[in-house]
Amino acid sequence: MGFVLCAVAACSSKFRSYQGAEVTGVVVQKEKRLLHLMHEDKALKSYQIGLGNEPVGQKTRLGDGKTPEGTYRINRRNPNSRFHLSLGISYPDASAWRLAREAGNDPGGDIFIHGQGRDYDPTKGRDWTAGCIAVTDREIEQIYAMVKDGTPITIYP
Repeated sequence: MGFVLCAVAACSSKFRSYQGAEVTGVVVQKEKRLLHLMHEDKALKSYQIGLGNEPVGQKTRLGDGKTPEGTYRINRRNPNSRFHLSLGISYPDASAWRLAREAGNDPGGDIFIHGQGRDYDPTKGRDWTAGCIAVTDREIEQIYAMVKDGTPITIYP
């Protein structure tokens, strides 16, 4: 897969390196609960995911528990996330802002792909976030290493 292996003592770091094929896109299939790291039209790696606690439908306002749908970009990273590591998604875009304003709402924001971190509670079930995309801590370490800022992410229903 292109990951650099490390000795047991060195593997305690959450920061991995990756030297494989470039991730040219991230594809999320909400209904199937899958995230794919793509190189052109080939999936390099796929992960099972958790979503917002109201997983069906498009995010329309702050606090609705929904994961947004559409095409965005990975626009930031948080190495000190309370969810281990996290990659920011550029939601809300101009369209989400417009629709929310027309309805008198705040569209929300701070949508990330993230690990479980110290806040994870397995009793909440698979879809436990406030609208983010969750994977395990080990998986976010891989994703964090593989995905660069600016990478497009498409989230399908």
